[in-house]
Amino acid sequence: MAHQKDTTNLMDVLLQCMRAADPMLQMLEWLCDQLMEAEVSERIGAAKHEQKQDGNSYRCGYRPRRLDTRMGTMYLMVPKVRQGGYIPFFITERKRSEAALVQVVQEAYVQGVSTRKIEKLAQSLGIENLSRSQVSEMTKGLNEQAEAFRTRPLQETRYPVLWVDALYEKVRVDGRVVSMAILLVCGVSESGQRDVLAIEPMLEESRDSYARLFSGLQERGLSGVSLIISDAHAGLVSAIECAFPGASWQRCKVHFMRNILLHVPHREKDRFAAQLKLIWQAPNRELALKRAQELIEAYEHRLPKAISILEAGLEDSLSYLAFPSLDARKISSNNLIERLNKEIRRRTNVIGIFPNPESYVRLITIYLMEYAEDWSASKAYLSQKSIEDIPTLTAA
Repeated sequence: MAHQKDTTNLMDVLLQCMRAADPMLQMLEWLCDQLMEAEVSERIGAAKHEQKQDGNSYRCGYRPRRLDTRMGTMYLMVPKVRQGGYIPFFITERKRSEAALVQVVQEAYVQGVSTRKIEKLAQSLGIENLSRSQVSEMTKGLNEQAEAFRTRPLQETRYPVLWVDALYEKVRVDGRVVSMAILLVCGVSESGQRDVLAIEPMLEESRDSYARLFSGLQERGLSGVSLIISDAHAGLVSAIECAFPGASWQRCKVHFMRNILLHVPHREKDRFAAQLKLIWQAPNRELALKRAQELIEAYEHRLPKAISILEAGLEDSLSYLAFPSLDARKISSNNLIERLNKEIRRRTNVIGIFPNPESYVRLITIYLMEYAEDWSASKAYLSQKSIEDIPTLTAA
């Protein structure tokens, strides 16, 4: 919605707002504009259109920013400040992650490793030419928040169900660009709420790295685990068996089906896939096994490789059926954490290559902290009653 940012006649402003489709939302947008201009003027020591004598920090245009409020959605033009960037004090939603994103760009500049994506992002945010000491001071607070979240105690509640996966991004390490993993663990508590439990950086997925991940969780108080959902990475499965004896491992049915379909010719894929999906749509183990056997008998000679994979992994892909009280759609695959990873990748795509491992871990942790906060305020992912009905004899 267009309006004069520097309007001084309040009566004219009110009359202009009254003519808008939503007068109250228009007035709120005007007020936000005035607050931003005042905050920036105080911060840089110069009013709009004025140049501060030392010239170290100054305005450099505007950037659009969507803000969702209870009154409706506004599209603000946020002032850009050349040094340090600027985030309005009243934007609490995602403010922490915006600050973390700003600091990734700042570190790239300080270390001289900015890429074309970083340059473009810096230009849009107006945050260039910062000193190493300035960046260090600004990152300190977020580092402390991220570390506190990653190491917080977990003994206040049990987490009967876990989802485990890895997220990869390109990071500069010792002058080289490497693909670095962050191992993620999400869980559902006794009350049915989702939470992010572990965010651990690793240079590779291996049995040892996953063993350290689970050991760290247990040292922080993780207990009561009955079911772990993940893909079939050999090192991960081995570490799960060692760390959680007595717990069940559910092989993600989505990954499993993809693995099988890789060995099915295109001309038969649709028909075969439709029959394959029926296995996991069965309401009980007996019917699932019956449907699997029918598929095996129909295709064992025509598609021996696909059928061999199905037979080898079938039992592990049906582990969720031992938990009939839980929502089968939510515990039979890794979709919960896959969706989370997809959203994070969408947000990190503007960076391309992280300047160092620290900035990578910090930004991902800050993003995940916000998702965890959203989850805690949302309705239960699994009902508390369904979790109470989980057999306790298998809990690890």
